[in-house]
Amino acid sequence: MAHPTSTTSAVSVDVRAHRSPAHAGRGVVIALGLLLLIHVVVRAYVLVRGNFYWDDLILTSRAGTHGFLAPSLLFDDHDGHLMPAAMAVIDVVTAVAPLSWPVAAATLLVGQLVASASVARMIVVVGGRRPAALVAFAFYLLTPMVVPSFAWWASGLNNLPLQAAMAWVVADAVLLTRDRAGGAPRGPRSQIIESRTIVIRSAVVFAVGLAFFEKSALILPVAFAVALLGVRLSQLGRNPGEPTRALPVVWRRAGGLWIALSTVAAVWAVVFVVVARPTTGDHSIRQTAALVWRSVSEGIVPAVAGGPWTWDRWIPSPPFGTPGVGLQIVGWLVVAGAVVAAIRARRGAVAIVVCTVGYIVVAQALVSWNRSSTTTALELSQTLRYLPDTAVVLVAAAALIIAAPSRSGGHPGRGPRLVGAAVVAFSAIGSVVSTLTFAGSWAHDPTGDYVTTAHASLAASADTPMFSQPVPLEVLTPVAYPDNLVENVFSGLSKRPEFGDWTGDLRVLSPKGTVTAGAVTRARGFAAGAGACDRPEVTGPTSIDLDGPLIRWRWTVQFAYCANAAGEVEVRIGDSSPVIAPVEAGLHGLWVQASGTGTTVSIRPHTPGLALHLAAGVVGEVYDPALIR
Repeated sequence: MAHPTSTTSAVSVDVRAHRSPAHAGRGVVIALGLLLLIHVVVRAYVLVRGNFYWDDLILTSRAGTHGFLAPSLLFDDHDGHLMPAAMAVIDVVTAVAPLSWPVAAATLLVGQLVASASVARMIVVVGGRRPAALVAFAFYLLTPMVVPSFAWWASGLNNLPLQAAMAWVVADAVLLTRDRAGGAPRGPRSQIIESRTIVIRSAVVFAVGLAFFEKSALILPVAFAVALLGVRLSQLGRNPGEPTRALPVVWRRAGGLWIALSTVAAVWAVVFVVVARPTTGDHSIRQTAALVWRSVSEGIVPAVAGGPWTWDRWIPSPPFGTPGVGLQIVGWLVVAGAVVAAIRARRGAVAIVVCTVGYIVVAQALVSWNRSSTTTALELSQTLRYLPDTAVVLVAAAALIIAAPSRSGGHPGRGPRLVGAAVVAFSAIGSVVSTLTFAGSWAHDPTGDYVTTAHASLAASADTPMFSQPVPLEVLTPVAYPDNLVENVFSGLSKRPEFGDWTGDLRVLSPKGTVTAGAVTRARGFAAGAGACDRPEVTGPTSIDLDGPLIRWRWTVQFAYCANAAGEVEVRIGDSSPVIAPVEAGLHGLWVQASGTGTTVSIRPHTPGLALHLAAGVVGEVYDPALIR
């Protein structure tokens, strides 16, 4: 007769054995949720340290100078990109809260939450609710490969929807093509309805991803490859050593999905080719190869080991990682170790590794070719902003390996498990360090302070007309013209000065964003009129000789006047178009801007009976006197 205690213990063990998979599954889901929460807190910190940067102001400028949700804005070709959904988000934010970083940052945080949840779903669908799934999800949440694009508003509005859509469609493709053995019995009608639902929602998600970023076209081949590999792994698990026939299964089970996604991609390709100009500019195969290799050796590989830990920056360029040779070597060792371990432990891992490497090369080659001018710095590949989709593919590959059938030989020993745990911990800690150091480098940018100060200064000077001027070079360089002009960058503000061709009080926006008194350089000058305030000499069209000729340029003429009444005058600089400007009765100053060439300044009273006496004046360019003190 068995001892009661022994019997109870045996039953307890048996119950735990039967219940452990379910408990493990729930535990994995809970852990995924906790990781997601921690991740959101860390990303919020990155956003707090950041602000608007470069393309953010260019796109905000265009949003403020077009009609609300105008087709010319939504389908604008921005640097070879076609992104109507991203432009719509920017336009709405500009209309509701122009140049408000908290609101813009909120869209990034929401987008990251959606993308992370979608990736978590993909991991569970592809790899199952296994504890190893936590490692794959933690990699996605922490890896520096996804941080730079997240912190930059314009880039985040491209890449976050791409990540979310890719993960969602991949999971849907696996749902359609996986074996249904063991599930609850369902009738043919319910299966058809479910399949159609998956196809329709995947097509919609795919279309939304394309509307945010044309690179989402890569979702289709990625989803097909993951589904194909998933079916192949299933066949390997059932019939080890026998040839697999995954392709017919993938087509039979999800043919409608591939047709729907291909149709969406074809329609979008036509629109993209008609509207965008992605291949303009110079390109170099050699430079493309160099950029691809740099993105792998100093981007992806160090990131797998949690790097880079340091970032450099050349304002106004974004930060770029500087991993160092030592971290690169560690990264290669981690990558090699992970590949060898996967191939030795799992059937079908070789095909997964080959497909993953293929995607990395192709995806980076496409981006690098588009940026492969001989003047492109290789450090561009070290910014990591072109790697978020690669991170999703790496996670999908990890999930496939987790789900792959084990090779004979049992589980790895205690030693290899400890080494693996140490590598994961090392990478996780390094990734957090890298994110924090990136946040510090990203915060070292003058744009945020400039925009915040200018926002308040322009509102306080809203009653005084101003000339437009470029924003500081460290904010936007002249290559962004005309989107680098103050009147366009701040066009969305409801309270700001009117920008035009004349002003009665010359003010400029300083590099710090404050409105200060301006001045005009002396390129040419002219003498005072022969009259006086009680004997005004300008009673009709009057041509005033300059002390030298002007080349064709946009000039500013400055003079004081004494008017017998309020009215309007017409001013020309050389052969420029006429500028109509108001004058006030009494002694005042006037500044007028126009593009022209010649040797005279012409003034004509536009109001009947108006007469003026002019003091000496100058023609030149507007500047901030504080910059030369």
